[in-house]
Amino acid sequence: MKEQITNALSDFFFEYETPRQVLVRNRRVGVVCRLIQLGVLGYIIGWVFIYEKGYQSTETAISSVFTKMKGIGYTNVSGEERVWDEADYVFPSQGDSSFVVMTNYIITDGQKMGRCPELHGKKNCSSNADCEGGSFKRTGHGQMTGVCVNTTNTCEVLAWCPVEDDHKIPDPALLMSAENYTLFIKNSVTFPLFEVSRSNLVEGIDGAYISKCLYDPEKAPLCPIFRLGDIVKLSGFSFETIARVGGAIGIVIDWTCNFDVDVTHCKPYYTFHGLYGKSDEKDRAKASVGYNFRFAKYYLEDKIAKRTLIKVFGIRLDIIVQSLARKFDIIPTLTAIGSGVGIFGVATVVCDLVLLYLLPKREFYKNMKFKYTDTQTQDRDSEAGSTETATYTK
Repeated sequence: MKEQITNALSDFFFEYETPRQVLVRNRRVGVVCRLIQLGVLGYIIGWVFIYEKGYQSTETAISSVFTKMKGIGYTNVSGEERVWDEADYVFPSQGDSSFVVMTNYIITDGQKMGRCPELHGKKNCSSNADCEGGSFKRTGHGQMTGVCVNTTNTCEVLAWCPVEDDHKIPDPALLMSAENYTLFIKNSVTFPLFEVSRSNLVEGIDGAYISKCLYDPEKAPLCPIFRLGDIVKLSGFSFETIARVGGAIGIVIDWTCNFDVDVTHCKPYYTFHGLYGKSDEKDRAKASVGYNFRFAKYYLEDKIAKRTLIKVFGIRLDIIVQSLARKFDIIPTLTAIGSGVGIFGVATVVCDLVLLYLLPKREFYKNMKFKYTDTQTQDRDSEAGSTETATYTK
């Protein structure tokens, strides 16, 4: 027993095992093997290293965006002239990455809390029985009092009176001058893994350049100042349509950078996408075209609380930052090479299947590939380093 244990330990520490090699001279099998190996090599070089850049590590950026609108609007409604500046038509005014530029509106002046007839079509009636006191209608303006107003044939409501009438949207939009407003975007990105920070105010973008530049995808692709009319056009919208009923546009700032070259080559790329509000939409969004919201300005008049209600139709701008930076890293490189070498084993598996199960001489190849021995009479010295060649030419 002791001798057996000693021999086993001796074999474990002082012997080396290697697979048995069988050289098969068969044209068809050889061609199949080389084609598979070439395919794997092409996959490793073409897909993993060139297309997917498997030799680089990647990271997305931490980013911040702030914006500033500039421009003056002018309206003349029923002889009432008014000038609109940034504080009037931008919501919210803090310069966020998502905001609305007002292009059209409906104003209801002098509203005060009281009782008044509901708007025609909201809750029609022929008698008080049609108006359930204390109830609400989802699309109505207030709480019904139980009274049917004969002059309008609508229910009386407790609400801000007079109620808003938004059936007729101004056409053309009242603030068509918004087409010439300009948007300034300042964007900063940081890639912590690579310790690199960049801004869309890249090299060559200084105060003098900004004061006179205007974004153009061909002539000035790095200018951070955008004309609102150009943004709408590049997103595929008609300014007349979107200004009248509103809509949403996405401005994508793409940072795709390769830090294996100088960081000055890392520059932003702007694209524009119409998100909502196209007049030719045929899906369920057609039931509610455009973008709008309401806000009110409250004041006191003769100690009575009143408000001016404004229904805003505008262009919502969502600024989205996309980023992906790459740089050479030995760890993903070795991982990609190792996985590629492992995939080379596919050629061996396929060729073994062809040899052992598909070719007419499969029994011959099986006998050459597998060595059957009797463990009681095995002569280890005769087996060490043996190599056999199977030759079958067809």
